[in-house]
Amino acid sequence: MVDESQPHKRRPRYKGTHPRRFEDKYKELDPASHAEELQKVMERGHTPAGMHRSICVQEILEVLDPKPGQIGLDATLGFGGHTQELLGRITPGGRMIGIDVDPLELPRTEARLRALGFGEEVLTVKRMNFAGIVALPAEIGGGFDFVLADLGVSSMQIDNPSRGFTYKAEGPLDLRLNPRRGQPASALLKSISQEDLAELLAENSDEPYADLLAQALHGQAITTTTQLAKLVRQTLQDEFSAEERQQEMRRVLQRTFQALRIAVNDEFTVLEQFLALLPGCLKTGGRVAILTFHSGEDRRVKKAFQAGCREGVYREVAPEPIRPSAEERRANPRSASAKLRWAIKG
Repeated sequence: MVDESQPHKRRPRYKGTHPRRFEDKYKELDPASHAEELQKVMERGHTPAGMHRSICVQEILEVLDPKPGQIGLDATLGFGGHTQELLGRITPGGRMIGIDVDPLELPRTEARLRALGFGEEVLTVKRMNFAGIVALPAEIGGGFDFVLADLGVSSMQIDNPSRGFTYKAEGPLDLRLNPRRGQPASALLKSISQEDLAELLAENSDEPYADLLAQALHGQAITTTTQLAKLVRQTLQDEFSAEERQQEMRRVLQRTFQALRIAVNDEFTVLEQFLALLPGCLKTGGRVAILTFHSGEDRRVKKAFQAGCREGVYREVAPEPIRPSAEERRANPRSASAKLRWAIKG
């Protein structure tokens, strides 16, 4: 018997073949039902909107060398792709703790991993920042066998215009990983001095046009991502030839949004705190792998690991960063800037 109280609801029709608005991308937002179509997108070297492709998975597995029965920490759970792979290697008998500060994406990731069969007995999910890791060893009865931190912003955050992470779509100029804490980038730009903004752009993204941009952007009432992008383009339109303008402007926009994101989330301070707490969370012989995406992060990780090695905290550290393979960079362009460093506790 047909239930006529629930009439069939047709999907909206779109111009062209695909919806343009993020919230209408039904295939990407329901990947389990459209796996074949999304696989084709990934084979073309693109990341479907709202999805995240974990980077350096095989390299991380080799570095951390997870074994059945071990206990691990994913300090930046994100989409959960790395954790899913690690769980497959530590069972039976192992356990993972996954933490993240994002209150919007964390419940979705937990639901995704639970649906794959990872119950509370093998996976604990917590919303917390790096400062909280100091209490975790007591919860598990000792230190971790391995710790992973992927410092990149996830594709779910980048692709969703409402989060304000991308210059490619209209959205509020926010950029906070936790939109319930701190001030958005729009408030920062309105209150910051020209000198401080120039320093911020130079330090957080090595921006060569920091002074010009700071002069144009500081004190401005910029409330949307597209307003900021437009002002950046207007400020630097005469700095590039017609042939190089599009590519160079894209790089400037990426650096500008990156610098503001790092500032509103205080990412360097948080990372330094994490690096200081990390040795106390590892067992003797415990391994850590950290995936960075720009020079400021990589420099801090490198110095912390080298200092730990000199002090005897770590018995071995990566002599050089591991980069994604050429094949991975072609298949997933968002991996191009990634660097993986590792250390082993003494």
